Amino acid sequence: MTDTPAAALAALRAETQRPTLRERRALLAALAREVLRRAEDFAAAADADYGGRSTVETLVADVLLVAQAARRARRWLWWWAMPRPVLAPFPFQPALAWVEPVPKGVVGVMAPWNYPIQLGLWPLAEAIAAGNRVVLKPSEHTPRTAALLAEVVAAALGPRMARVVQGDAAVAADFAAQPWDHLVFTGGTGIGRAVMRAAAENLTPLTLELGGKCPVLVLPGADLPRAARAILAGKAVNAGQTCVAPDTVLLVGHTAEAFAAACRAAAVPVETAVAPAQRIRQAALAKEGEALPGGIVLVADDSAEELFGPALALRAVPDLAAAIGWVRARPAPLALYLFGASRAEAAAVAAGTRAGALVEERCVEHAAFTALPFGGVGASGFGRYHGRAGFESFSDLRGRVRHGPFALARMFDPPRSARVRKLARQLLR
Repeated sequence: MTDTPAAALAALRAETQRPTLRERRALLAALAREVLRRAEDFAAAADADYGGRSTVETLVADVLLVAQAARRARRWLWWWAMPRPVLAPFPFQPALAWVEPVPKGVVGVMAPWNYPIQLGLWPLAEAIAAGNRVVLKPSEHTPRTAALLAEVVAAALGPRMARVVQGDAAVAADFAAQPWDHLVFTGGTGIGRAVMRAAAENLTPLTLELGGKCPVLVLPGADLPRAARAILAGKAVNAGQTCVAPDTVLLVGHTAEAFAAACRAAAVPVETAVAPAQRIRQAALAKEGEALPGGIVLVADDSAEELFGPALALRAVPDLAAAIGWVRARPAPLALYLFGASRAEAAAVAAGTRAGALVEERCVEHAAFTALPFGGVGASGFGRYHGRAGFESFSDLRGRVRHGPFALARMFDPPRSARVRKLARQLLR
């Protein structure tokens, strides 16, 4: 039996001693070791939860990424945690001013089912690096993986630093309503809104990682067979059940028929099953579209919802301006992909659109860059983590000032003479 969200929060909040940098580094090293030690167990658990998940995808996209993120945070922690000097304005000199990152307290992490290990333990690792304690709520749709996460967290970090709460949607709602010092949620936009409403009652700061219809712009300069293969490779990862998976391909200077032919020739296989929670919806999409060799389905671009599976929508547009207009007319996505763009075209897309990331010539892989801030904008979420961005998101950047014995600004202390009042007006000029 696991803790309730409230009990887990209370237990960790009772631990008032902040971990030192040396202790944090030891915890991060222990987390990386334990995750790698249980790698095959994670692969087996995810395979059972999905009813068929690629071992390679679990080992690389979930397990290895978490170990790399924890090790990188450990390696850079001394630098990230250093106080940073700030120049005091001349009228207040002599004075010393600096910014110091301090832990927020207890961070709650709500992880989804699609990458249950990576999206649970990566933010957990960076919250630990920032000196916080963490409560993790894995998805109820991956129960075997959730149970294993509880074992790994207990073995690597111990109950005084981190805890795992398991349970259904009611437990998740209770979790979101707790007065965390910071809350991380990864999932769909609709549930993200509910989480944000619950967090608002406690003014809990949030990191929301959502998704959206991540578009791909295939421009006239693109090598169509190469672009098709790269797009399908990104869509095939985890059977398209990835928040940054390509969703809709906007073809500029290419026909949908030519792109579909390039996709047939590429024949990129899908090695992971559609998760049980998605099967009915994906089966309906499969009936409407063309199944490619390997399992990805091409469908018409007529869905306002994120496809979130092995389906790819196609739409031919007359020019780059029309493609940019299509993107601007919809909620900002977590990622926007470009193929065959000149520097001028890439600059036009960057200036004319909003997205969490703008990536050229490949899809999805940027999410594995451990030093690149990751997050959305608008409907695809807000807040950033990965690397230093995560350390700072889970820290309060506290200002510190040490004043000297005198300063020009002291002449404005009351009582103020007529000369000082005249000087104030002169300064405004």
